[in-house]
Amino acid sequence: MNIRTAQKKDTASILHLLSQVLEIHAALKPELFISGTTKYTEAELAAIFADSSRRTYVAEDESGQVVGYAFCQLIEYRNLNHIVPHTELYIDDLCVDSSARGKGIGKALFAYVKEQAKAMGCLDITLNVWEGNTGAKAFYEAMGMQPKETKMECILK
Repeated sequence: MNIRTAQKKDTASILHLLSQVLEIHAALKPELFISGTTKYTEAELAAIFADSSRRTYVAEDESGQVVGYAFCQLIEYRNLNHIVPHTELYIDDLCVDSSARGKGIGKALFAYVKEQAKAMGCLDITLNVWEGNTGAKAFYEAMGMQPKETKMECILK
């Protein structure tokens, strides 16, 4: 397996993986997510790949097929009275192809993201996990993550 920065040639594979993630979210939260769509379009992916504050990493299998990704964003906390200045690496999305799960690809992607965050001088890595996505939550806990805060909701429909 090889992990590297995403390139334009990876767009179709990433869109396929994005659709897998969206379907998980649509099943959990149908009032928010629209089945049959993706979080990003091809044009939005091109903009993300070009944005210096964003990092997208892909995992390739032995044949060069993209089997996972991690979308990350650098978030800087500066000039705030109440927070120590620091940078965090926010994992916007991490996915391993459904046919490749359980093979250590997610662990390798997370370890790579962690190395990159350390190299960039980040204080921490953060992400959000939707309630009900117990598999993702268990995975991130196994990677050493713990709750930082809880976002709550009251659905009004």
